[in-house]
Amino acid sequence: MRIDKYLWSVRYYKTRNIATTACKKGQIKVNGLVVKPSRDVYPTDKLVVRKNQIDYQLTILDLPESRVGAKLVNVYRKDTTPKEAFHHDELLKHAKDYYRKKGMGRPTKKDRRDIDGYLDESE
Repeated sequence: MRIDKYLWSVRYYKTRNIATTACKKGQIKVNGLVVKPSRDVYPTDKLVVRKNQIDYQLTILDLPESRVGAKLVNVYRKDTTPKEAFHHDELLKHAKDYYRKKGMGRPTKKDRRDIDGYLDESE
């Protein structure tokens, strides 16, 4: 089975076209090698799928005939992604939180002075 079809059928990508694009961008590795979308995969192959800044590590257990339901995905793959990868994603979410919420408007005079003071100190 083609790698793009496999990733689509085990619900890592919503469409097969998105899975194909991910392969072309080099976000999919099979047994440590970057692959094209037409590469065939077999049971016991090890996959690394880079999606949303997380490297999912998978082992193929079996090949489905077509797209499977979400409850049956674990029959066809074993997820060996370390917990640290998800912890890193949580840290990225917290890093993006600013004290000023989006849509709160322009900075106040005090905010502007704080920003200017910070910029002057760093130089």
